[in-house]
Amino acid sequence: MKKMQTNKWLISGLFLLPITLMAQTKNEFSVKQAVDYGVKNSVIVKNALLDIKIQQENNREFTAIAYPQLNGSIGVNDYFDIPKTVFAGNPIALGTKFNANGGFDLSQILFDGQVFVGLKARSTAVALSTKTAEVTAEQIKANIYKVYYQLVVGKKQLGSIDANIERFEKLLNDVKAIFKNGFAEKLDVDKTQVQLNNLKTEKLKIESQLDAGNAALKYLMNMPQKEELILTDTLSDATLKSGILEETYNYNDRKDIQLLTIASKLNGFNVKRYQLSKLPTLALNASYTKNAQRDNFTFFGKGDWFTSSLIGVRLSVPIFDGFARRARVAAAKLAVAKIDNTLQQTKEQMDSEVAQARLKMKAALLTMDNQKLNISLAEQVFNTTKKKYEQGLGNNQEIYNAQTELKVAQTNYYSAIYDAITARIDYLKAVGKL
Repeated sequence: MKKMQTNKWLISGLFLLPITLMAQTKNEFSVKQAVDYGVKNSVIVKNALLDIKIQQENNREFTAIAYPQLNGSIGVNDYFDIPKTVFAGNPIALGTKFNANGGFDLSQILFDGQVFVGLKARSTAVALSTKTAEVTAEQIKANIYKVYYQLVVGKKQLGSIDANIERFEKLLNDVKAIFKNGFAEKLDVDKTQVQLNNLKTEKLKIESQLDAGNAALKYLMNMPQKEELILTDTLSDATLKSGILEETYNYNDRKDIQLLTIASKLNGFNVKRYQLSKLPTLALNASYTKNAQRDNFTFFGKGDWFTSSLIGVRLSVPIFDGFARRARVAAAKLAVAKIDNTLQQTKEQMDSEVAQARLKMKAALLTMDNQKLNISLAEQVFNTTKKKYEQGLGNNQEIYNAQTELKVAQTNYYSAIYDAITARIDYLKAVGKL
């Protein structure tokens, strides 16, 4: 399992986390339950879902632009020096020491092409945030699937090592008996003991890797490390071979392609928005005000308040903006073209990923069958060689060689199982059906 040990333990060093000795809460999870738990509790997914709500609130803020805008104001001025003017060579004070005013201002957009396009783009912006969350969740799913089944395969391999240990423990007892009867050397006993110790060391190593992998899985699921995670799903050759990878697939089933399609549409709204900025804007405005002037601060007593009110429309016509609008339109069109290029590249990437997953799956299944046969043959060779040794017709080196061949076949077999699993997961993710 060297390949799996060096390349496939998901950043295992990061997850060598301290293990508390307190009582643990037991959680028995199938792979689907682990995936569901991970998607529900992942901080990354939670943040992506919050982005949807943020976009919805941004939409409400933008929608408010199209609603009537009503503002009220009130103010009081105390003139330390009353404004004066010169009349016939003499300064004359104009106004009073105290002025007060209050009123309301109303405005309403009647036509603004940019605002109307923005209103149409609201649902697309929410769809973009939603699809981003789905893409994020999909990646979390893929990682959990792979680590979960990596642990399942690791447990199967651990079972094989236990069988190897049991086999060598029996061999050691037999060699000791042969040595006691004078038909073997002490060297044979020592060599057998070394082989047995190496197997036990290998077992400890894999157990440590399983512990690290278990911590990594809990991290991906955002499960507290102090809780115990028990995996209930198992694997069989029949399960791996069940279902053939489909020959046909649809680009639009892939979530990142859906995301790019939505992004292209959203950028298309930007093009329209900047294009419509050349059109005039029309707005309604109205106001109602009251003002008063006093020599003394007596606004709450008797005295006149003067009313002023108006209603009107304002037409703004863009004439020349230094070609800024043209530049914005050109930049928005280039952004759309850039996304379309990425979309085409992603489709080509999808074709490649699907093809690679199929080839990897085919090779893994063939290797799995071959190595399973090799395991059976290697066990037979080991047993035959052991009998020859017990009968004095062979030497223990032949037994060690047979054990090495058996371990190689086992390692290749379990590596092929994991390759088949990852190929299936990669395929499902590639076609958007994970």
